Amino acid sequence: MSPLADKLAPDRGDGEGALPHRRYPTLLDSLLLVPARRALRQLLDAIGRPPLAFVLWNGQEVTATDAPVARVVFHDSATLTEVAANPFYAFGEAYADGRVDVEGDLAKLLTVTFQHTRAWQKKGANVLQTAARILQPRRNTLAASRENIHHHYDIGNDFYRLWLDEALVYTCAYFAQSSMTLEQAQRAKMDHICRKLRLLPGQSVIEAGCGWGAMALHMARHYGVNVRAFNISHEQITYARSRSREEGLDDQVEFIEDDWRNICGQCDSFVSVGMLEHVGLENYRLLGDVIDRCLTDDGCGLIHSIGRNRPDALNPWIEQRIFPGAYPPAMSEITNVLEPHRLSILDVENLRLHYAQTLRYWLRRYEDSIDQVHRMFDDSFARSWRLYLAGSIAAFESGDLQLFQILFTREANNDIPWTRAELYAEP
Repeated sequence: MSPLADKLAPDRGDGEGALPHRRYPTLLDSLLLVPARRALRQLLDAIGRPPLAFVLWNGQEVTATDAPVARVVFHDSATLTEVAANPFYAFGEAYADGRVDVEGDLAKLLTVTFQHTRAWQKKGANVLQTAARILQPRRNTLAASRENIHHHYDIGNDFYRLWLDEALVYTCAYFAQSSMTLEQAQRAKMDHICRKLRLLPGQSVIEAGCGWGAMALHMARHYGVNVRAFNISHEQITYARSRSREEGLDDQVEFIEDDWRNICGQCDSFVSVGMLEHVGLENYRLLGDVIDRCLTDDGCGLIHSIGRNRPDALNPWIEQRIFPGAYPPAMSEITNVLEPHRLSILDVENLRLHYAQTLRYWLRRYEDSIDQVHRMFDDSFARSWRLYLAGSIAAFESGDLQLFQILFTREANNDIPWTRAELYAEP
């Protein structure tokens, strides 16, 4: 329990007639106003007096600035106690339930919070890792992986159509020019990957984790390659196959509803965009085995993955409620896929700020479609996904998360670019 929680630890005291989510203030809430104000002031001082404000259940404001970027409104003392005790999980639960509201820019609030709490956490126990151990992140066995992917990706293509680009690309875009639209930046990302792999007509490509099929179809359509793309999300594979038929690419692209562990056959290029986060650390050696048995002697591969600067747990609320089984690896962990098979890293690029910009587009479109989201699901779902998207912006903006593109090949392959010039030359 954190020092703030210690100061606010009396029993919850919901009482009869309490609303299922937001509660009316009780006598206990009134008694806790003074210690709550004191504890929140101490917290603001401890984390460097960020430009935030806390609003208590009686409307009183606690802040260390005259110009807060946002205000966090607690509707009762019990919720404040829960958030104080386990901030990385309880805040998400309370926000989704409506027991906490945010007035102002949610993404800015979270960015400022991440920036100011980083140094604070280094001084003491890692609250994030402690919460993750308590909640036990889900594993990625063959059976569990299907459940994890189903939880996130099979909630309905119509939902994702509301806020993704027209091709349903659900990974970091590449804003080669700042004026690009989301659609243009997603196509630029796919071209960026294809050019790194130096794809040529007639080559064979294996894609592990293909989403709704945009990357596989792009490679076939614009680079003339033959693609076998694997995915265990039924809704995504069904949609990808439909698009392939509509575009007349069935003779070049095969979408296979199967787990990456079952990939076989030879390929000139092995590509994985946004899948490594779902593999699980315990399976990295096995993923390396798959790549090794598939990649030709002069072949190249590319892994595009959310990552971190050091090993750390994923936010436990995100892992439990949004992305079960997910884990963003550090570079030192990613190399465990490649090193056992002596695969040579040719290039590493970090697109962290590109992902923050991608997420800003997604959140803006999500908010524009919020009425439709409410009709599809419920208020808790709508608030949860808003928090997930805003929190992801904050994580990339603050440097808590990175986005790595790692190009690799066999160690004896000398048919590799001498410089990066051709990657940035006009196509």
